[in-house]
Amino acid sequence: MSDIAVYMIANLVVEDAAEYRKYEQGFFPILKRFGGEFITFDDKHETLEGTDPLEGRVILFKFPSEQAAKDWYADEDYQALSEFRRAGTILKSLTLVHGLPPRQKQEEST
Repeated sequence: MSDIAVYMIANLVVEDAAEYRKYEQGFFPILKRFGGEFITFDDKHETLEGTDPLEGRVILFKFPSEQAAKDWYADEDYQALSEFRRAGTILKSLTLVHGLPPRQKQEEST
């Protein structure tokens, strides 16, 4: 399963934009160091059905594997940087979602 991409969904509420901006400025180089790819963010998401547990900003990014995502999160540089996020936001959730296996692997297993 190491070749299956994983997605991270972050949901946070920005309370101090200046502190959060410090986090944003250092985020991308660390993300890229672990093969991460920023996909999008949305401050005005819309729930079409069900109870909306999301509040504030929703951010989506991708890693090439679960291990890369966990290594990124555990990285000393990232943890030091995340102090700015902790100071400037309320993190509602940080969720890891596994992608689908490559198509050829699915066909071989059926």
